[in-house]
Amino acid sequence: MPLNAKRIGEMEDIMNECSRAMGELGEQLDRLEALRDKMSELFAYYGSEAWYEDREAWDAVGEKPEGLTAGVLSEDLVYDGITEVRDLAFRMIESGTDILKNRL
Repeated sequence: MPLNAKRIGEMEDIMNECSRAMGELGEQLDRLEALRDKMSELFAYYGSEAWYEDREAWDAVGEKPEGLTAGVLSEDLVYDGITEVRDLAFRMIESGTDILKNRL
């Protein structure tokens, strides 16, 4: 049986690409897990009494402090972030379940 170098090379490339992707995914999951407490703090702040106080004070102040942005006080940015985290969590569950059920 002759050696199929083309197929072996293609499969080697696929294996290496998958290995890199899994390594990168693992690193990103580590980052996400490290940020969970901070995300929880942000999500608890959004819509809280402190958030409303900060928002009112931001609107009332004339000259804004240099270098201070306040996107966190908008109604959409934090909500969109919460939604994105939820959607990605569902996507991870669905993808992981599919991989386990179908063995890839």
